[in-house]
Amino acid sequence: MSKPTRAANTAPGDRTKTALGWTHGARFLTTASRLDQLPGSELPEIAFVGRSNAGKSTAINQLAQQKRLAFASRTPGRTQHINLFELGPKDAADTLFADLPGYGYAAVERSAKLRWQQVMSDYLQLRRPLHGVVLMVDSRLGFTDLDRRLLALIEPRVANGEVRLLVLLTKADKLNRNEGQKSLMAAQAVLAEMSTENSDVGITLFSALNKQGLGDVAETLYGWTHPEPAELQASADEGADEGADVDTEAPGASEASPAAPTAES
Repeated sequence: MSKPTRAANTAPGDRTKTALGWTHGARFLTTASRLDQLPGSELPEIAFVGRSNAGKSTAINQLAQQKRLAFASRTPGRTQHINLFELGPKDAADTLFADLPGYGYAAVERSAKLRWQQVMSDYLQLRRPLHGVVLMVDSRLGFTDLDRRLLALIEPRVANGEVRLLVLLTKADKLNRNEGQKSLMAAQAVLAEMSTENSDVGITLFSALNKQGLGDVAETLYGWTHPEPAELQASADEGADEGADVDTEAPGASEASPAAPTAES
């Protein structure tokens, strides 16, 4: 199971500055209540998901170094849209952040919950531009049943390497050093069950309050969509070795797909 790392041929300080400069340029693109309202762009998308009180919007705002880029509703369970943000040069965006509705609160009518459950399920399982998922988990609680359902939903795409996964153990400032290590080890044990030779799974303690882990997270997300030359060459070599064995079947769908956690935020 991989963890957030820096490219070996790039100075840590330079890499962090580049990544944070990239996230700082995030800007609102559009909002959608259905998948067919999302743009047909082929830009890689990185989705942010998690319980309604796990600190999802705050983490996005900290990464972007903007106070209100991602809007957090005062009433949990009321935000029912997918919000997209562009990153990269204004005339040549290279990545999209997707802020998905949170889950875990009962402030929405059952019909809305069921509708959003299907929207989230379809997005996470079938959205072709989806490149990575950032899952927010409260470090004090660990993976809840709903978080595990989310993991089960994306496991097929993570296992085959199609979608990357980074788990942020949020609110780490609430834990002392020993508690933080215990939270990290417990989460690693859960993620180890879904890690394969092809998967790219990372985990880190994170705090939006004191910015713990902020630089590492920015570097990881930047690296997902801006691979180093060595990585590109390795990927090309691997593709050449596989030759005719490459599976050309459309990814994402499965015969029996687990239901998404009830979408609310």
